Amino acid sequence: MAGNDKRRGGMRKSNKKGMVVGSGGQRRRGLRGKGPTPKAEDRVSHPAKRRADARAKAEQQRAKRQAAAESQPELVCGRNPVVECIRAGVPASGLFVAQGIDIDDRVTEAVREAKSRGISVVDVPRVELDRMTNNAMHQGLALQVPQFKYAHPEDVLQAARDSGLPPLIVALDGVTDPRNLGAVIRSAAAFGAHGVIVPQRRSAGITAVAWRTSAGTAAKLPVAKAVNLTRTLKDLKSEGLMVIGLDADSDVTSDELELATGPLVVVVGSEGRGLSRLVRETCDQTVSIPMAAGVESLNASVAAGVVLSEVARRRRIR
Repeated sequence: MAGNDKRRGGMRKSNKKGMVVGSGGQRRRGLRGKGPTPKAEDRVSHPAKRRADARAKAEQQRAKRQAAAESQPELVCGRNPVVECIRAGVPASGLFVAQGIDIDDRVTEAVREAKSRGISVVDVPRVELDRMTNNAMHQGLALQVPQFKYAHPEDVLQAARDSGLPPLIVALDGVTDPRNLGAVIRSAAAFGAHGVIVPQRRSAGITAVAWRTSAGTAAKLPVAKAVNLTRTLKDLKSEGLMVIGLDADSDVTSDELELATGPLVVVVGSEGRGLSRLVRETCDQTVSIPMAAGVESLNASVAAGVVLSEVARRRRIR
């Protein structure tokens, strides 16, 4: 009979308030706790959620742009840098020669060596080469090279050990000018260093400018990226290397560098702020370069060259 259905879930017509048969215990469920309130970023319609999604999308787009940029080749410009890169065996894919340029020994060697190594040689109008190099000083020659492949800091240490000589590694702290990076790499190779370590963030990378300044030596010397430079320096210390930092305010000069003949890491800071606090605290010793009065500081690459030259001298006469 309607209204007298005893089935579970059946509804009874009534004007009375309160629970009726078949309510399913809604009152009991209403008394249960619903757990902690979700974070604002986890609520679908909350403004914080929309902002977090926008940040995540922007980060993904930035990562895609960076990946695309890293896949693009670089152009090394200038006759001497191009010749040095080809001599060093840089894995180039193309040599661009401006039409109508004056031919000298460097151009002849670059074209001859490029052809012998299977590098395509392309004649282009000078205006086109100007456009390709963004009006850089190319002197009629440009070499297309792939993006640089960095080593791991452990690879640099292993290369030093395989040499049979006391390890000598150069680390850069906050050097953001690729010209300085290229010059440091060139000095490191000239004075017998086994590798260079740069931080992953806030540091110059091996771009075409760095290739050009290094004159191809970046292909001969391993260059590694450190996720955390301070931690990497501590790891090297645990492997028996001493860490010295270049600091203009140090009372110890490079002339007094007694650590030069042993396993060593030379840390070079930026021209502006020098060594960062954590890196300075990690160093076993800081050294300065003796200079004439009235001169504040040297360029980072020049300072690195001076100290590495002193290290090489002491190692020769030990």
